[in-house]
Amino acid sequence: MAGTAASNSTYTTTGGNKAGNYLFPFILVTSLFFLWALIHNLSPVLIPHLKKACQLTDTQSSFIDSSIFLAYFVMAMPAGYVMKKFGYKSGIIFGLIVYAAGAFLFIPAANSGQYAFFLVALFVIATGLTFLETAANPYVTVLGKPETAAFRLNLAQSFNGVGAMIGPIIGAKFILSGNEHTKEELARMAPADLQQYLASEAATVKMPYMIIGFVVVLVAILFIFTKMPDVKEQEDPAIDNTGSKGSIFRHKHLIAAVVTQFFYIGAQVGVNAFFIRFAKFSAGINEQDAAILLGSVAGGGFMIGRFVGTGLMRVIKPHRLLAIYAFVNLLLLVVAMTVKGDVAVWAVLAVPFFMSIMFPTIFSLGIEGIGTDAKFGSSLIIMSIVGGAICPPLMGMVSDASNIQMAYIVPLVCFAVVAWFGIKGYKLDRAL
Repeated sequence: MAGTAASNSTYTTTGGNKAGNYLFPFILVTSLFFLWALIHNLSPVLIPHLKKACQLTDTQSSFIDSSIFLAYFVMAMPAGYVMKKFGYKSGIIFGLIVYAAGAFLFIPAANSGQYAFFLVALFVIATGLTFLETAANPYVTVLGKPETAAFRLNLAQSFNGVGAMIGPIIGAKFILSGNEHTKEELARMAPADLQQYLASEAATVKMPYMIIGFVVVLVAILFIFTKMPDVKEQEDPAIDNTGSKGSIFRHKHLIAAVVTQFFYIGAQVGVNAFFIRFAKFSAGINEQDAAILLGSVAGGGFMIGRFVGTGLMRVIKPHRLLAIYAFVNLLLLVVAMTVKGDVAVWAVLAVPFFMSIMFPTIFSLGIEGIGTDAKFGSSLIIMSIVGGAICPPLMGMVSDASNIQMAYIVPLVCFAVVAWFGIKGYKLDRAL
């Protein structure tokens, strides 16, 4: 996901390794951050690729992200239940097995050439990711000394950025063939040649996802044979307990954060999802080069932006920096929608740098001052990531009705909501 916010609970460990012997377990848990980021950042490659291989509209191709984020929305609570009943280690192993199963499903999906089969495979993968994300943060915080927990969490999260960079580059090298044809050229192909072309395009996903599946299985085996501490959740006695009386909906700034996070995740997913198509339309950049740009520039910018933003928050209040970054992205998207050529492409590539702080900042401002309601409030904010399932299809519909450049009006509206939250929404009447 875009980021991870701290919980209002503390975690203790029992059993497993003794203190100071957590290096290998920490490496294993940190690998999870990379593994889920890799899948999320292969989606912008799959969208144009399956659009071509399965002959889809832009709206239909956007269901790739919808299938992933719907799985998060549907499976978040079951994942939490499994973790509490069977433990975090068991939940991680189960999540990895499900993740691998979904990756292996890409092989029969490619053989069939059926788009629905690919969507099922992605839903299965995302179900596994839900379990991994539910468990990773508690584990990272307890695998070492308490005073270095924040450092470990930031270090682990940096591997999200690595996945954001590597995912599109892997897709460019091993999934995108570079064989692009216009509708007119496809219409002139003989039926047998067309079927061969579509089958060969669909087949390019087999090897990458098979390798991913085997790597995930290997990680699951390592978890099985590695002694891991049992994580037990405890309420932090330092937390204000005044927030437990009355309806949680009385926290207006929390509800504003839930709504804002919905729009932010929609913007984040949408900006990246259609970039390869956008680069082709606005500047004639081929799909492989566009994917490499997405990984190296946009992914790298997102990772660097996280560190820069953290530093800036030492001198600029978080809500103010959030609003500034949102306004910058509004300007960048106006440029992207109104000009052609490299300027438009680089305007979109700059957006992730300014998105980098948004998820954790919205999250922390939303649960600030709500006491023990923070746990339920956190769940509401996390569930709002379903925005990633809604906004890309809206962009697809706008694109099908006009063009892919105009589709970026959807994330533009989303960033306007983020700007409002940074100016006003974060300070709406807070219940005592």
